Amino acid sequence: MGDSSGSVSIDMEALSLGGQEHLVETTYGPVCVAVCGDPDKPALITYPDLALNYMFCFQGLLFCPEASSLLLHNFCIYHISPLGHELGAPVISVDAPLLSADDLADQIVEVLNYFGLGAVMCMGVTAGAYILTLFAMKYRQRVLGLILVSPLCQAPSWSEWLCNKVMSNLLYYYGMCGVVKELLLKRYFSKEVRGNAQVPESDIVQECRRLLCERQSTNVWRFLEAINGRVDLSEGLRKLQCRTLIFIGESSAYHSEAVHMTTRLDRRYGALVEVQGSGSLVTEEQPHAMVIPMEYFLMGYGLYRPTHSVSPRSPLSPTRISPELLSPENMGLKLKPIKTRLSL
Repeated sequence: MGDSSGSVSIDMEALSLGGQEHLVETTYGPVCVAVCGDPDKPALITYPDLALNYMFCFQGLLFCPEASSLLLHNFCIYHISPLGHELGAPVISVDAPLLSADDLADQIVEVLNYFGLGAVMCMGVTAGAYILTLFAMKYRQRVLGLILVSPLCQAPSWSEWLCNKVMSNLLYYYGMCGVVKELLLKRYFSKEVRGNAQVPESDIVQECRRLLCERQSTNVWRFLEAINGRVDLSEGLRKLQCRTLIFIGESSAYHSEAVHMTTRLDRRYGALVEVQGSGSLVTEEQPHAMVIPMEYFLMGYGLYRPTHSVSPRSPLSPTRISPELLSPENMGLKLKPIKTRLSL
């Protein structure tokens, strides 16, 4: 893993395993957290989308050499899995109460306290982005910044609510059946990688399909119920004081949601990056497109990619960056380096 020197040594096998896993007991049940990197470094927490674990949701990004050198050089990464979404997770008892999105946000505080963390950087995808945004609104002093991929911020539209209800009923009565898998794959990926009658599915979609077959359908159903019952966060977004970088795939079903969220954020603190040729799961479809925007964003905290990076700079061709992203004032380039450990 990364160390505090000017270069980063990445053990790809260890990275694929997500580092050391901890089972953290919380008021809302046990949650699996995989710790990757040097715990003395600032903390970055991640939260995946529905039915995904941290390995699949962020593997493409962390296997991108430039992104991994940027993130592991500067952070210790704490991958938080939604309840029952980790590999080999048992089925959550039917007697266990259903958790709300608020409960999941509150659970994050207990995870931070367990590891002795203060304020942290956050990265989430779609449903995970909603949970982290809600967490940032409820616990402003614990969040330094948000990196959100295809985020949700409004209550479900009627069409989304109905689709989620159909998926919820199928999960409850029939498990992870073919229809549910197709709905989830459509949620994650663009048409280009999902394939059609003439073009086969890409490897990344096939891998995701295999992963979904291993999910505990009851556990996925629980997370889906929490997300389908979410409330609109729009009114509170302008009060967020942390800097927010939003990525949205050009063909994501949540494109309008991300644009809406950007318009509700304080313009001094928010920036939107639209990624061409990608669905919602930009971290897997177009991870290289995230590198340079993240570099600019993290410069605002005094964080940089190591100078001895061996890979060339990725081109910006897949992305369109909003002008505000390049504003030193907007990205806070005068801020001091961040510190996230609590004094013990």
